[in-house]
Amino acid sequence: MSSYKVGVIGGDGIGPDVLVEALKVVDAAGVTLDTTEYELGAVRYLRTGEVLPDSVLEELRGQDAILLGAVGAAANSTEVPPGTLERGLLLKLRFELDLYINLRPFVGVPGSLAPDCDFIVIRENTEGTYAGEGGFLRRGTPMEVATQGSVNTRHGVERCVRYAYDLAVARPRQHLTLVHKINVLTFSGDLWNRSFHEVGEEYPTITKDYNHVDATCIFLVEQPTRYDVIVTDNLFGDIITDLAGAIAGGIGYAASANLNPARTGPSMFEPVHGAAHDIEGQNKANPAAAIRSAALMLDFLGEEDAATAVNAAVNDFINSAPDPTLSTTEVGDAIAERL
Repeated sequence: MSSYKVGVIGGDGIGPDVLVEALKVVDAAGVTLDTTEYELGAVRYLRTGEVLPDSVLEELRGQDAILLGAVGAAANSTEVPPGTLERGLLLKLRFELDLYINLRPFVGVPGSLAPDCDFIVIRENTEGTYAGEGGFLRRGTPMEVATQGSVNTRHGVERCVRYAYDLAVARPRQHLTLVHKINVLTFSGDLWNRSFHEVGEEYPTITKDYNHVDATCIFLVEQPTRYDVIVTDNLFGDIITDLAGAIAGGIGYAASANLNPARTGPSMFEPVHGAAHDIEGQNKANPAAAIRSAALMLDFLGEEDAATAVNAAVNDFINSAPDPTLSTTEVGDAIAERL
């Protein structure tokens, strides 16, 4: 196996703790990482006023991958303005590194609302309402107007849809569902719908479906096994994957990959959960999502066997009915021992 350069952003709250366990498991799987740690997040912002300096961004461009723990200020914090870290760090990394695919797999765990579910959500990651188009008129007056546009390009939508089709082809069910709200969002929805069907002509073996996003929320709760691969826009993907995490066993199991499939820069891997400041420093956080995110990283780096082994170890641990009082460190040790 090769050695890979990985930028490690522990971030805030429980982020550093869960990444320690993820790196421990990667090492147990036999993959060598040349890691560089970067202090980014609320802690750095409060200390220096910096979010993502250009010099750090350039260093990150030279990594093979980025592993992120969690970023965010405490819920009661007034020292970090809303959106400062989200737009200045997370979204900036996605835009600057062209991480246009957000991949989130969901496999139900025993005792969850959907123990038999096994599906993947492909979320467009660089456009939509998160692109930043909008502004204010007459701010602070009784006649204030705020607009927030949704940016959807044929290029951006098509490359996301095509990635989802390619993924669906490689899965046994070969089923792909577009999730949107085309009956109301008639411009962006029309672009997504046309792209979905026009690209779909190149994939005759794929069974295609469409659900409105509100119906999808119902189906995820009542009939989640109907889904195999979902493709959707940035905002809808953000919302339905949190719901999917909840029904599949909890957000502590939900992994994600922010991918640059063209490999013109590093991809970034992170658990879906946040910084969870309420349990910071208590060794209580579930590191499974971070470990699964590290497995996604290994797979994308070409270490498919190691990724499969890590996922198998995580699943074996979960299926062993582990003691719910195990600490973060003990969970990491138990998974690493299985390797």
